[in-house]
Amino acid sequence: MTKPPSPPSLNELRQEIDSIDAQVHQLLMQRGEIIDRLIAVKQTQEVGSAFRPAREADMMRRLVERHHGILPLDTVESIWRVIIATFTYVQAPFSVHVDQSLGESAMRDSARFHFGFTVPYVPHFSASAAVEAVARSKGDLALVSATSGATPWWLALEAAGVPKIIARLPFIERADHPAALPVFVVSRVADSAMVTEVETWSIRVSGWNAEIARAISPLAEVVAVPDTAFDGAALLVSISAPCSLDQIKAALIAAGASLRSSALVGSHARRYTVPPSGKPAP
Repeated sequence: MTKPPSPPSLNELRQEIDSIDAQVHQLLMQRGEIIDRLIAVKQTQEVGSAFRPAREADMMRRLVERHHGILPLDTVESIWRVIIATFTYVQAPFSVHVDQSLGESAMRDSARFHFGFTVPYVPHFSASAAVEAVARSKGDLALVSATSGATPWWLALEAAGVPKIIARLPFIERADHPAALPVFVVSRVADSAMVTEVETWSIRVSGWNAEIARAISPLAEVVAVPDTAFDGAALLVSISAPCSLDQIKAALIAAGASLRSSALVGSHARRYTVPPSGKPAP
């Protein structure tokens, strides 16, 4: 009877790990060389932030779909986020301006998870201050809460040529996410880099009340800040198909609100939800 082969020794397995580590490092350096060529071709350093939300959302989705094995998805996502953010920073240096008014630790966790420690972290005490800092910059980003607001900071995004909402983080959502706080990313990027699966609209209304809020809540995600001067509110409404802006307006009017204005203030990728099992939701 043929004797079964002996299992590899610990030393042999460690040598395999060392070889893989060296290959990973070599590939990262090769990626850096490609970024060097990319900078030369696109002259990215002259146009501001190299952040590409559409491409990054697609990359993270593909990462989840192909991932398997014992390595936790959190770890893989974190590694890739640091790689992407750091190489983006190498292309065109930028800072992340963070609104800490709703809690420092959660916002800091989100910033560090998605952008690492190489990208400068700049704290602010309001969303408006963070957005204003981005407006004065060439390519910085702002992180602000996607679910609540003390002031209607998004009004500063209504005009042409100003920063817009370009992403909603985390790209991959799950109940046990280590940086689960929903945040909007505000910056200037090329139109071709935007993803428009979800449009974000600034809508100002008069006659705002709880009944109107209940009427539109099934249709879209809404952040509302009361406007006492007009007995109304400034709304930040995230709209995705099959719903449309016209449907939102019709629902507001039917519920008794008067529309004062509306302006597109950005867009982002559709929420990509993954259950604790790590498999993407259908």
